[in-house]
Amino acid sequence: MVGQSRKWMILVAATWIQAFTGTNFDFSSYSSDLKSVLGISQVQLNYLSVASDMGKALGWCSGVSLMYFPLWAVMFMAAFMGLFGYGLQWFVIQRLITPPYVLVFILCLLAGCSICWFNTVCYVLCIKHFQANRALALSLTISFNGVSAALYTLIANAINPNDDTIYLFLNALVPLFASGAALIPVLRQPPIQSLRADATRRDSIIFLCLIILAVITGLYLLLLNSLSSDVSKARMLLVGALFLLILPLCLPGIAYAREWARRNFPSRFPSDNSSTFNLVDPDDFELHKELIAGSESTNATSATNANSHGLIDTEGFFRCFECFGKLMEKDRLTVLGEEHSAKLLVRRWDFWLYYAAYFCGGTIGLVYSNNLGQISQSLGYSSLTSSLVTLYSSCSFFGRLLSAAPEFLRDKIYFARTGWLAVALVPTPIAFFLLAVSGSEAMLRAGTGLIGISSGFVFSAAVSITSELFGPNSAGVNHNILITNIPIGSLLYGLLAALVYDSNEGSSIIGVSLLKEATLCMGRSCYRQTFIWWGCISIVGLASSLFLFLRTRTAYNRFERNRNRTQVMQSYSQ
Repeated sequence: MVGQSRKWMILVAATWIQAFTGTNFDFSSYSSDLKSVLGISQVQLNYLSVASDMGKALGWCSGVSLMYFPLWAVMFMAAFMGLFGYGLQWFVIQRLITPPYVLVFILCLLAGCSICWFNTVCYVLCIKHFQANRALALSLTISFNGVSAALYTLIANAINPNDDTIYLFLNALVPLFASGAALIPVLRQPPIQSLRADATRRDSIIFLCLIILAVITGLYLLLLNSLSSDVSKARMLLVGALFLLILPLCLPGIAYAREWARRNFPSRFPSDNSSTFNLVDPDDFELHKELIAGSESTNATSATNANSHGLIDTEGFFRCFECFGKLMEKDRLTVLGEEHSAKLLVRRWDFWLYYAAYFCGGTIGLVYSNNLGQISQSLGYSSLTSSLVTLYSSCSFFGRLLSAAPEFLRDKIYFARTGWLAVALVPTPIAFFLLAVSGSEAMLRAGTGLIGISSGFVFSAAVSITSELFGPNSAGVNHNILITNIPIGSLLYGLLAALVYDSNEGSSIIGVSLLKEATLCMGRSCYRQTFIWWGCISIVGLASSLFLFLRTRTAYNRFERNRNRTQVMQSYSQ
């Protein structure tokens, strides 16, 4: 029982780490000040944003470090990288030091690496201690990374709402304090235990309660953050937000008390065997492979009649895409969970379709958030930058939470996770074309919210999709290969936006020092052409996700049929 309580403490600690280490989301809050102090162009500012995102390409370093150092040491390495990277940037923006541009670039790179290292720590904690409900644990903890900007806005407004440079100071110190708060649970990790089916069901119910609490937290930050412009109100709201983050600490005690009452008063509790609320154990992949090997001929004939097994038949809707799908039938995935080495991964058509969907979908949303400060400034809404950053962050949070929906809906409506990915990418091109058509405040907020929800879903669901398509044991390496598209996309998409911004005829020159000057573009024309390009690129990502769904839906349907067959056999044996 004590081990179960410690396990939930681990989840709460991972939630805290994610909630306070998504420091890349508030880049737009201080990017204009950084640009002015350094006296750089929009293209050079974009390179600093790319440097922060390049930490994703170096994510493998954190995995290698875990081979030689304990988990708590890697966590504090990440904290001190952020302290050094963001702390010196704060000295720069306060004009206390004047380093060359190259050094500022390196500081941004170091700060970006710290975020990736924190993410690796959380992934390892969730995968290690929640093997049966790994997808739910990852979705829940990753979602809290999306509220970081909202939390930092509350803290900044509680200190000084008129000072945007304080974000860098908070980015340097807050993750270090969060790491200290999470240290005891990380040090006192329970031994790994295999759970029985009834224990897995109980864990699923606790996860449902946690997700409901997470939704309440997200709504609290989204709806009440607009009231935080006043210092006293911001402090009250910050206390409420911290209370909501601390509230899950009650779960270990509840879990302990529940187990004690179940053992001492068994008649008061209904049998868990009657519950149908259960999620798929990732270890079932091997069992399903054996079933598939023994019934390959049966699956071949039943694949065209999925409705008889309660699955969604999308044949009619996607019939027009079949001719294109047949062009890529070679080497398609037929079994989920098969382990792929890096060498085999890059030779898969499915991987490159997946890569393109992420590259043209989720990554472009991240680049939009990095440019949000200049976008709002060019449209004449500079005072709304913090609220827009909070809106994107909160909507990204809800998008990440929505990635857990397939786990809860699978008993009623089963749909391949790659299909959910395609659905999640639909709002992105719509949002960009709406932003290109109108520059009103309402459209800016609506577009920001849509892009935040879409990209948040992609970021969270991608970890589970990588595990399902290319093997759970290889997910750490394979996912780091996938997210190399983030720095590449940040460079290309950001460079496109910066070139359009700097070359616009409406640009004006503002002197920021005797030797330096920075360009400032005002008007809708600064980003309208960029929005059109980004919208077209996101359509490519949507098309790639549709082709990926067509190629993988057979494997997902086979997996679900064999899962249902396994459950029927288990019920008969009981």
